[in-house]
Amino acid sequence: MKIEKLSPAFKDYLWGGTKLRDVYHKPCDLEKVAESWELSTHPAGQCSISGSGGVTLSEYFKAHPEVLGENVQKFDNFPVLIKLIDAKESLSIQVHPSDEYALEHEHEYGKTEMWYIVDCDPGASLYFGVNRAVTPEEFRKRIEDNTVEEVLNRVEVHPGDVSFIEAGTLHAIGAGILICEIQQNSNCTYRVYDYGRLGADGKPRELHIEKALAVSRLTPSEGAAAVPEEKPISGGSVARLGKCKYFTTDRFTVDDEIELTVDGGSFMSLTAVEGCGQVIGPENTVDFAPGDTLFIPAGTGAVTVKGRCALVAVGIEGE
Repeated sequence: MKIEKLSPAFKDYLWGGTKLRDVYHKPCDLEKVAESWELSTHPAGQCSISGSGGVTLSEYFKAHPEVLGENVQKFDNFPVLIKLIDAKESLSIQVHPSDEYALEHEHEYGKTEMWYIVDCDPGASLYFGVNRAVTPEEFRKRIEDNTVEEVLNRVEVHPGDVSFIEAGTLHAIGAGILICEIQQNSNCTYRVYDYGRLGADGKPRELHIEKALAVSRLTPSEGAAAVPEEKPISGGSVARLGKCKYFTTDRFTVDDEIELTVDGGSFMSLTAVEGCGQVIGPENTVDFAPGDTLFIPAGTGAVTVKGRCALVAVGIEGE
């Protein structure tokens, strides 16, 4: 099977900027390009196979299930979704439920996710959990009194930082941050606090306080803004960014040329977060630029990456 370049779906949320279009040259004419859904089979934002005439990733997987790999077979649906997020303004304070809660109340899976900071303004920060134990009663009152930020854990971030956000962790991306987000294939979000902003209809955006209180972890969480450890490999280096049952994520830094192996256990996606180059497989060669995402089918075997670049690689490891 050939290596495929993916064409993303786009979202124009009110907090978004224009970097994905103006800097990363995403083909989108929205006024704001808040998110590009780079690897997605979710019905709220399907990406497609570039140059295929509009064949969606779901259609591609249905026609060629072997490209997913053995490790994906344990899931009811494709388990991962990858986004690039340009937060010109701060996102709402929010939380995602566990699988158990989401399946019971929303009829879809919950959402564990991780953030890789691609770029950010000096001094940019995010919220990650609470800074001390808080009771549900106090948290509810602080939402009502507009003081909820006082009990949140504010973390300053830098390019290359990683945050692993388990379901139940309160969080928010701050203004001036560009993120590569790897998450469960879910769009289930409970908005806790939105700074009093108005939506496109001129009304305050909906909050989901009762559900948020039911799923939020109101004690401090670990995993904010970790700096991944680099390990040298021939032609570059690799760093493990995160791992859970839904996805495994690494960053490959290429100085000239590296060799990867994509076996029958899992596909591999590569998102270029810095630099450009080529991915050379047994059947074809695909050029990439910053912001591009490629899909490498399971069982492809030896793959060569040439260029000076950094790539976020995602797959599904076995038990």
